[in-house]
Amino acid sequence: MGVYWERFPEAERVSTMTSTQSYLVTGMTCAHCESSVREEVSKVTGVRDLTVDAANGELTITSDLPVDDADVIRAVTDAGYAASRR
Repeated sequence: MGVYWERFPEAERVSTMTSTQSYLVTGMTCAHCESSVREEVSKVTGVRDLTVDAANGELTITSDLPVDDADVIRAVTDAGYAASRR
């Protein structure tokens, strides 16, 4: 006896939902600072994309699911700066 599955196109869709989290980063003054933060935060599990803006002190990360704030803040600290959730 065989088992047959009906195809459901909606079951094949890839989730397009994303989570965006923003942080205030203090101490950044230049592109090198941005690069240091980018390098450390990109290592955080779940981070898919990120932007860093030294002029505004902003860090925004994009992920498929929310990322633990403590992990992001620890990564920013490892880069030599301070961060808090916006």
